[in-house]
Amino acid sequence: MTVRRVLYGLVFAVTAYFLLRGAIWIPQSPSPALQSVAVAIWLSAALVALLAPGAAPRRPGGADPVYPRPLPFPVTSAVLGMCALTAPLSFLASGERIDNLAAAGVFGAVGMVLTIICVRRRPLFAWAGIVVLAVEAVQAMDIALVLQRGLLGSMLWVALAQLLMWFTDRAYRDTARLARLQQASSAWQAAQEARRFERRQRVQFALLVAGPVLTRVIETGGSLDDTERLRARLAEGTLRDEMRAPRLLDDEVRLAIRGVRERGGALTILDENLLDDLTEAQLQRVRSELAATLRGTDAARIIVRTSADPEVAVTVVGRRAAGSGLSEDDAVELWREIRREVRTE
Repeated sequence: MTVRRVLYGLVFAVTAYFLLRGAIWIPQSPSPALQSVAVAIWLSAALVALLAPGAAPRRPGGADPVYPRPLPFPVTSAVLGMCALTAPLSFLASGERIDNLAAAGVFGAVGMVLTIICVRRRPLFAWAGIVVLAVEAVQAMDIALVLQRGLLGSMLWVALAQLLMWFTDRAYRDTARLARLQQASSAWQAAQEARRFERRQRVQFALLVAGPVLTRVIETGGSLDDTERLRARLAEGTLRDEMRAPRLLDDEVRLAIRGVRERGGALTILDENLLDDLTEAQLQRVRSELAATLRGTDAARIIVRTSADPEVAVTVVGRRAAGSGLSEDDAVELWREIRREVRTE
């Protein structure tokens, strides 16, 4: 059984108590018909205040999913009006016996409805109802008798309901804050786990690529032939690429880079985390264009780098060395900008 059901059960029990109390007094009242009308109006007000749905949000998605929605303004006004009618009708039905327990029960019954209004997030209306009830009671009986018969009790109910609402709101806020912290903690843990998994994958890849070469270096004491030195240089370049630009690499790009290095070219590839806004499909297109560009050039030194330009994803620069050296005055043989979006003419 939920807390909400328990509270509803308590409210219905109190409502039944006041209904029974009013019904018992009807035959004894000097004006049974008027007393019946007063009880009927009060019962209608209590049921409407308790069962009416909350107000709709002013805009789609504008309602706070944490806080309960308040009682609609027209419904609240109607309930308050019915409460304002209940007290004078009951006082009139009591006639000369206005100071009896039946008239005193009006304070408890109306105070209960005003408490429901307060709990339904309309505290100003509840206190306005208390003021109206006090004015009506003072006009019908002595102020000392009003305080004695239960007005202070009704005020206490509304005050406790408002305190409960404040404490509940604070609990809602704390719960929401804890939920956000838990989500952030879970996201951080997931990110750490992803990084650990990625590091394990990198270590496994490094062992797979460099393991045979390192084993051969140890076996020969560093005396490698030309083929083995080429393999070592390719392994070193592969590991460097995997650390510097993993998002730019796929099997096609790796094969194209290997082809550049096997023919004696020098290639540097850098990813400075400037492609985070691209989708996987866009990244795949960039990789395909990069692989095609590398296969289609014979430049001696190639630099591949992500770009901060809002329209360019990757810049590829290829230089042809003058003579056999690689001086700073190398002529630019290749300049290719791979765009983030495909241009449509």
